[in-house]
Amino acid sequence: QGQLVEAGGGLVQAGGSLRLSCAASGRTFSTYYMGWFRQAPGKEREFVARINRSGGTTEYADVVKDRFNISRDNAKNTVYLQMNSLKPEDTAVYYCVGSLFWGSRRPVDFASWGQGTQVTVSS
Repeated sequence: QGQLVEAGGGLVQAGGSLRLSCAASGRTFSTYYMGWFRQAPGKEREFVARINRSGGTTEYADVVKDRFNISRDNAKNTVYLQMNSLKPEDTAVYYCVGSLFWGSRRPVDFASWGQGTQVTVSS
């Protein structure tokens, strides 16, 4: 997989919404399982969501379930993260990730990483 480039981060008030996107270069996007991690200051990177190759299966961390939605458009080589009902504790750098395997949710299991995009939720 080539480069992953995130976009869509920013500052939003609590209760608001943001949509992150991640554009992948290369021709093998549809062969990758894609996902999102996040890292808040002073904390470890944590799993947020992931999606299988076709987009038919998704998984979410419990803390974002029912508020976030991951989707992908293989024709556009892009994965999205729609974030609703945002809370101050969602403040973090969000990373787009890719993997050839549907394994665990540990960061080490995802070989491809974007540079991250900052999401800040004010109270």
